[in-house]
Amino acid sequence: MRRTIAILAAMLVLSLSGCGYNTMQAKDEQVKSGWAEVLNQYQRRADLVPNLVNTVKGYASHERQVLTQVTEARARVGSIQATPELLNDPQAFARFQAAQGELTNALSRLLVVSENYPQLKADASFRDLQAQLEGTENRIAVARNRYIQAVQDYNVTIRTFPNNLTAKVFGYEVKPSFTVENERAVATPPRVDFGTSPAPPAQPR
Repeated sequence: MRRTIAILAAMLVLSLSGCGYNTMQAKDEQVKSGWAEVLNQYQRRADLVPNLVNTVKGYASHERQVLTQVTEARARVGSIQATPELLNDPQAFARFQAAQGELTNALSRLLVVSENYPQLKADASFRDLQAQLEGTENRIAVARNRYIQAVQDYNVTIRTFPNNLTAKVFGYEVKPSFTVENERAVATPPRVDFGTSPAPPAQPR
């Protein structure tokens, strides 16, 4: 009896291997790993926001609208539960992407405004935050690209015959990916560098 069970188990393993089950498992784990790194880098950026806002506020407190936009955008990002299940919900994933996009845009506006304050640009804390933000944006771009590639590989795998039959049986579904109007925006993240730009006239504080 035990021998029969062992033979059946071996046949089942071989059957699953031949129908792509093991490959789908591996691809799924790669997607999860890529997603975890994306979240890690986005969280790193979010953690920089409070100190960045407070530093800018010290020199440009009357730029209230821009500072508020950044703070609110960070709050919206934090309100989204970025669980692994989010990867199987295209609408939730789209909301996550939209919230991160809003924070990206808000930070860009804040940094543009900061150019009008030479004293702020010379502040050591601000320059340190600037360098950290630039490095984080680069890491975000790398993590996103890796995730996009992992999702592409996974989606191709589960949609290819005969893997698609196995995927249907075991509940593997196509996963959403990041979409950008300009792919170059992901491949080459914007630099946050004021060091080489000429200082504009100081505005009254």
